[in-house]
Amino acid sequence: MIDAQAPVVPKPEQRPNRPHFSSGPCAKRPGWTASALDGAALGRSHRSAPGKAKLASVIEKSRALLGIPEDYRLAIVPASDTGAVEMAMWSLLGARGVDMLTWESFGAGWVSDAVKQLKLSDLRTLDAPYGALPDLSAVDSDRDVVFTWNGTTSGVRVPNGDWIEDDRAGLTICDATSAVFAMPLTWPKLDVVTWSWQKVLGGEGAHGMLALSPRAVERLESYTPPWPLPKIFRLTKGGKLIEGVFKGETINTPSMLCVEDALDALDWAESVGGLSGMIARSQANFEAIAGWVAARPWVDFLAADPATRSNTSICLSFVEQPYLSGDALAAAPKKVAKLLEEEGVAFDINGYRDAPPGLRIWGGATVDASDMQALTGWIDWAYGQVASGNA
Repeated sequence: MIDAQAPVVPKPEQRPNRPHFSSGPCAKRPGWTASALDGAALGRSHRSAPGKAKLASVIEKSRALLGIPEDYRLAIVPASDTGAVEMAMWSLLGARGVDMLTWESFGAGWVSDAVKQLKLSDLRTLDAPYGALPDLSAVDSDRDVVFTWNGTTSGVRVPNGDWIEDDRAGLTICDATSAVFAMPLTWPKLDVVTWSWQKVLGGEGAHGMLALSPRAVERLESYTPPWPLPKIFRLTKGGKLIEGVFKGETINTPSMLCVEDALDALDWAESVGGLSGMIARSQANFEAIAGWVAARPWVDFLAADPATRSNTSICLSFVEQPYLSGDALAAAPKKVAKLLEEEGVAFDINGYRDAPPGLRIWGGATVDASDMQALTGWIDWAYGQVASGNA
């Protein structure tokens, strides 16, 4: 139903300088050009001295910027964050019962793999619908737990690590790909942490990072899973950790072009104030959206609890209005996203395919808050076009 109440507004004059708000691969750092890759060790073996030095530099720069404890091992692994999570699950799970937490698509994917592929017998799933978190107090610290720190497809994150016991017997396996470099992580609470370069750093895809606590290493060296492990998942040999993997001797051949890009991104992160600067940039992007949402009755965050709202994968829903409801309301986000892409002011912001209809706007540190502010005016315009029947 359409009436004169629909908020029709003129096209804004200000356009985002960079219309890249995709949730992965994400925006390159401000000022990036292909010349940033000029120093890449192209045509050289990744096992050569220059190649290994660059890979080791990615590991050590990442460790320093993130404040990863010195006794944690850190490696570059194949297949992006997905590869890192699967490597951890296939190598570590099965020694204890497992609690799997899921409240969005990727967490649900890890549950599916644990049930259908690993066929774990002692498994509990603690779930919640999009927009909410499971009951974190129900997690049993005697069991392993697998969870995402930030639900990339729902915009819902855990508020902190306080719910994880310090004296836990089980391992905590955390998919943190859209949280690392944008949110403070409580490293002593986490035994396995995974991420990729393509999220907050704005790097290229296909390469993952895997951090292991001493407790995770102990599990690897004392437990042999009952299923066969593909070569790209193997972190031990003869019951001992393959130390070279954590010094830049990657399990498979990496792209040295992507490695150079990751080094450039890490140098940029250091130049904007390191971890605290990166978090501040992400938070400024979130606040630009939050202030805009607060002033409009027709849009809201998918995350119901403000304490759980992501400052990277910012997920929004349109609220039912007298002039927009039912099927028209459900179709509105996709139409808005299409209009904005046609105008060249925002790319790839329609909600994830499995999520409730809405917009998903990346607010990681490589996005400028001024572009986020400019985007909100364009969403006003596009929403008005759709709600008034002009699109």
